Amino acid sequence: MIRHLFRLIWNKKKTHALLMVEIWASFLVLFGLASMIVFNVSNYVEPLGFTYERVWAVDFNNNQDTTAIPDKVNTILQRLKAYPEVESVSRMSSNFPFSASTMNNGVDYKKRHVMAHFYTTDAAFAQTLDMPLVAGRWYTKADLGGKYKPVVINRKAQEALFVDENPLGKVFSNFRVVGVIDNFKAKGEFMTNAPAVFEMMDGKNTWDKIYLVKTKPGTDAMFEARLVKEMSTMLVGWNVEVNPLIDSRKNQHNLTLVPVIIFLIVCSFLLINVALGLFGVLNLSIAKRRSEIGLRRAIGATAKNVSWQFVAEIWVLATFSLLFGLLFAVQFPLMHVFDLASGVYIGAIALAVGIIYGLVTLCALFPSRQAATIHPAVALHEE
Repeated sequence: MIRHLFRLIWNKKKTHALLMVEIWASFLVLFGLASMIVFNVSNYVEPLGFTYERVWAVDFNNNQDTTAIPDKVNTILQRLKAYPEVESVSRMSSNFPFSASTMNNGVDYKKRHVMAHFYTTDAAFAQTLDMPLVAGRWYTKADLGGKYKPVVINRKAQEALFVDENPLGKVFSNFRVVGVIDNFKAKGEFMTNAPAVFEMMDGKNTWDKIYLVKTKPGTDAMFEARLVKEMSTMLVGWNVEVNPLIDSRKNQHNLTLVPVIIFLIVCSFLLINVALGLFGVLNLSIAKRRSEIGLRRAIGATAKNVSWQFVAEIWVLATFSLLFGLLFAVQFPLMHVFDLASGVYIGAIALAVGIIYGLVTLCALFPSRQAATIHPAVALHEE
C-alpha cells in the first residue's frame, strides 16, 4: 500500500510540487510563531518574584533645581512614610519594575563572567515588594562602610556565578553577597528570569529619585491626586509623576503580546489559503480519478479503504514537506540561535508538526469521504 502511494505521488509530482512548497512554507511560519508562543508561555508560568498590586512608582524630577538636593531627597522619603495611607516606601534606581529602563553590567567570579541586571535599592525594597529570601538576609544600613558593597542576588545569578558553592559571604567584582532571592522578573511575566544583582544605595546618592510607595488596602485615586498636589507644593519647580505598577505591567504585556497577535493573524491567513488549496486539489483529484475509485470499489475495496487512501496520500505529501522544513528548524536548537533554550525550539517543532498534520487531515476528510460514496457501477459506466 505504501509503495502504491509513493508511486501515485511520483506520477503526479508536478501537481504535488506546489502543495509541498505551500506546506513547507506553512511549517516554517508556524515554527516561528510556535517558538514565540512556547518561549512566552514558558516564561509566564515562572513566578514573578514580587507583588505589585498596591505599589506605585513615584518619580521626582528636580529639573533646574540644584540646591540642597540631599536634604530634599531625604525629606521626600520621610514625608511619604508619614502618610497614613502608605504602608511602606523604598527608594531605588530608574529601572523600577515594569519600566522601560534597564541597567546591565558584567560581573566576574573565578574566571566566570556573567551579564546581570543591576538594581540600586535601599534597605526597604524587599519589604515594599514582598520579596521572600531563600538564603541570607536583605542588607541594612549597618552593611555600609565596609570594604565591599553589600548585594543581594537572585538564584539565576547564584547558579551562573557560584554554581554549587554557598554564595553567602562570597566576594565578586567588589561586591559581598548577603542574601539570595528566588525569581525577579522586573519586566513582567513574559520576561526571562535573568541574573539580577541588587546593590545597596549609599547616602551620597542624589540622582536616583524613584520611590516605590506601597499603599494600604482600600486606598483610592483621591490619595494619588492629593499626593501629587502636596509634593508639588513642597518641592517648587519639581515634577512629580505617579505610575501604578499595575498599569505599567499592562503596558509591558502589550509590548509582548501585540507582535505575537499580529504574527498569529498573518499565520492564520496563510494557513487558510493553504487549506483552501489542499481542499481544491483533493476535490479535483477525485473528479479525475473516478474510474480508479470505481475500479477499486469493484474489486472489493471498502469505502473506508478508499477514504484512507486519500488521507494517506496527503500525509505522505506533508511528511516530505516537513522533512525539508525540519532540516532547517533543527539548526536553531543545535546552534542556540537567539540564545534560547533548546527546549523552546523542540516544543515549537512538535507544535508546528502537530498543527500541519491536523490541518492536512481536516482538509482531506471531506473529499476522502466524498470519494468513498462513489458507486463502482456508476463510475465505470461514466468511463
